[in-house]
Amino acid sequence: MDGVPWDVVLLIAGVTCVGAFVQSVVGLGLGLLVAPVVAMVEPGLVPALPLWLALLISGSMLLGERRHVDWRSLAWALPARVPGTVIGAWLVVSFSDQVIAVAIGVMVLVAVAVTVRAVHVPVNPVSLSVAGLVAGVSGTATSIGGPPIALLFQRREPEVVRSTLSVFFFLGVCVSLVGLAWSGALTTASWHLGLLMSPLVVLGSVTGSAVRDRLPRHAFRTGVLLVCAASALALLVQALT
Repeated sequence: MDGVPWDVVLLIAGVTCVGAFVQSVVGLGLGLLVAPVVAMVEPGLVPALPLWLALLISGSMLLGERRHVDWRSLAWALPARVPGTVIGAWLVVSFSDQVIAVAIGVMVLVAVAVTVRAVHVPVNPVSLSVAGLVAGVSGTATSIGGPPIALLFQRREPEVVRSTLSVFFFLGVCVSLVGLAWSGALTTASWHLGLLMSPLVVLGSVTGSAVRDRLPRHAFRTGVLLVCAASALALLVQALT
């Protein structure tokens, strides 16, 4: 598969299915789980492959919960992602895989720390614009653009969080992929593997949709954060040593 060993493909496939399940339940998680693993085993696929997968999962989730989307908030956050995408694309072509790997690890750890502390940030035009800008930079450079927006919406109803994040991810990822293509950082292997993983994204998403209302949300959320933190720490150790 475009020079990617099959054992690596199988590992990415497993993490993709789990990540799609997690995102279907809590609104984000596919990028948080997939990006550190891909960066460790096949860094050349980052950030393009996680972005292709994010496009698939957000599109499938949006079809199911589009009536709950907070369009007013997105009207501030989405335009701000465009300049952030330009900055993120520049970072991808300007820095090494090692630097990008460290950025991913730090981004995940910061997201976990902020989520654990449950910091309350007011949702207003300024905070939405800043979150959109940061999401554009981090989403394009590291494929992890969800935490800035998720932080703002963490106290909203679950269906509003999931649907609004899905729109933000879908449209934002489209912008990020265009930015990567423009910078020449979009590889053929990434979208080939994205197509190969698409049935697993659908499987994880459908399974998560079927069980999310019956799962203890707090306990499940804690487990997700632990997995994300462990992946990020392993990635940082590998990159720095």
